[in-house]
Amino acid sequence: MSSHTSKTPRFTHQAAAGWRERLFRIVFEADTRAGRVFDYSLIVTILLSVAVVLADSVEALRGRFGPAFNLLEWLFTAIFTAEYLLRLLCVRHPWRYALSFFGLVDLLALLPTYLALFVPELHLLIDVRVLRLLRVFRVFKLAAYVNEYQMLAEALVATRRKILIFMSVVLMIVLVAGTVMYLVEGAENGYSSIPTSMYWAITTMTTVGFGDITPKTDLGRFIASAMMLLGWGTLAVPTGIVTSEMAQKRRQAPPAPSTRSCPECLSEGHLAAARFCHHCGAALPAAT
Repeated sequence: MSSHTSKTPRFTHQAAAGWRERLFRIVFEADTRAGRVFDYSLIVTILLSVAVVLADSVEALRGRFGPAFNLLEWLFTAIFTAEYLLRLLCVRHPWRYALSFFGLVDLLALLPTYLALFVPELHLLIDVRVLRLLRVFRVFKLAAYVNEYQMLAEALVATRRKILIFMSVVLMIVLVAGTVMYLVEGAENGYSSIPTSMYWAITTMTTVGFGDITPKTDLGRFIASAMMLLGWGTLAVPTGIVTSEMAQKRRQAPPAPSTRSCPECLSEGHLAAARFCHHCGAALPAAT
């Protein structure tokens, strides 16, 4: 009898751990059918919720479908709240996830709707619509489900020095061109200061060309033409740097990792045969 009672708490603990481990694989990993269904469903829900936010910002649509938009918003909020609670429930260190980047994004996707209940719609306080517009931050949740986002982020980090040097060169060109145009055109033609002339140089070099400031002299037009031609080549430089880095990373990439996540530190990208986390060394759940 005593032996039976001593084993009962252990059995209950193992059952809870197994249930939590299965939930962890569904919520945080996508190598199983249930995990893929969960991720795809969440992606569709995120896109639909952002579409509702966009539609709700159109006055004609809000006047006609306002109650339906509010109902859908609360439905999406309930879904995201349940997802957030599930993530906190199945991890071993809930605060670690809550304070992570995606944990904060998840929280930011929920707070505006709940805060809107407590912020009075008074002109002296912030308009409640400002809080509602924060719901578009849900789109950042998509980065958790698309591997290419991570690859692009790694390429940007790896090329940050090259891009910084490129931006410094662009800044020098803009400064020189703005100063020259300030001297050539002068305040009478709209180039009232060097910062204003630099603004013109930026819009011209990026081929945006708002047209609010335009050169009037022949020399000024010649400089503007040179800036436009220079802008064509300039825009291609950062694109080439990043794409070259991405191509190199793809060639040097190790075998494709799975979406197995560490229950301790929540890091992802472990190989299917990995037994321990490559980040913190914790034991990984057995792959299924």
